[in-house]
Amino acid sequence: MKKWQAGAIGLLSAALMGGVYMANVATAQSMKMSVGVSWSNFQEERWKTDEAAIKGALTAAGVDYVSADAQSSAEKQLNDVDSLIAKGVKALIILAQDKDAIGPAIAKAKAAGIPVLGYDRLIEDPYAFYLTFDNVEVGRIMGREVFKVRKTGNFVFIRGDQGDPNATFVYNGQREILDPAIKAGKIKVVGEQATDGWKPDVAQRNMEQILTKNANKVDAVMSSNDGMAGGAVAALAAVGLAGKVAVSGQDGDLGALNRVALGTQTVSVWKDSRLLGKRAGEIAVELAKGGKVMGATTFDGGPKKVKMAAVLLAPVGITSTNLKVVLDAGWITKAVLCKGVNTAKVAVCK
Repeated sequence: MKKWQAGAIGLLSAALMGGVYMANVATAQSMKMSVGVSWSNFQEERWKTDEAAIKGALTAAGVDYVSADAQSSAEKQLNDVDSLIAKGVKALIILAQDKDAIGPAIAKAKAAGIPVLGYDRLIEDPYAFYLTFDNVEVGRIMGREVFKVRKTGNFVFIRGDQGDPNATFVYNGQREILDPAIKAGKIKVVGEQATDGWKPDVAQRNMEQILTKNANKVDAVMSSNDGMAGGAVAALAAVGLAGKVAVSGQDGDLGALNRVALGTQTVSVWKDSRLLGKRAGEIAVELAKGGKVMGATTFDGGPKKVKMAAVLLAPVGITSTNLKVVLDAGWITKAVLCKGVNTAKVAVCK
């Protein structure tokens, strides 16, 4: 064989081997697992924290993150899930806009063999894994902390969205604690209103109407989350009652924790969404691989009593007495927590 022929064959062989190598790399990249996340409405403050934690867990597992924002539309969420399935995700994390409307999406995921994790809001379907904090206990904590400071008087319930099972869970927990005093006539319920989309501006309008109806004679507001608590406090402030009326909330929103330090909100039930998001990412990967989820239990506390695999995390009530907990956890900075606070009255802000 002539020298130039040998050289040509060598070059051809190298080129072919390189092509095989590149093809293998492309195949490996195309086979990388991805998890799809369908958000109901990504505009709320807390979901950005959840997302960062989910992304972190998926990245640690070598899994790609793909997401879509339904923008508070149950119809768009169905289309979003269709799109995520078409992209080849191996598991779905769904924060449902509507617990019932999401049904067809779950059916499609099941038909495609894609596991579903219902994130923070109940999707009452045995095919969906349920991950959340214990939301009935969230309501109990609110009830206990408000009752400590207001054992009698006129109470208002600013409830969450009627389409979200969490709204009912939280409300049931509140009533479990407060009902004995209500039945005894010590507490009078002077207003109760569901809040579309858990929107703070809607909560504020509802609170304004309740205040007007009751000539501003309100002693406590059982708000079911921090965003709505902010709306309620704004309504109270407009009539000079901020800080004089007990107010509950949940989520550990930074603004709410500042209100707790200021004394305009009594309690924010902290659900460390960093932990929730991390567990969601970990569980989604386990489900995608067909593995067993550690710590899973059976949940059947939904309206239809459907038995589902679930993980329920423990919430923590944050009041003026234990603000150090969220500060030490790095959840909030001292500057944000103590903004506008009289440091002489709040030890953690000194």
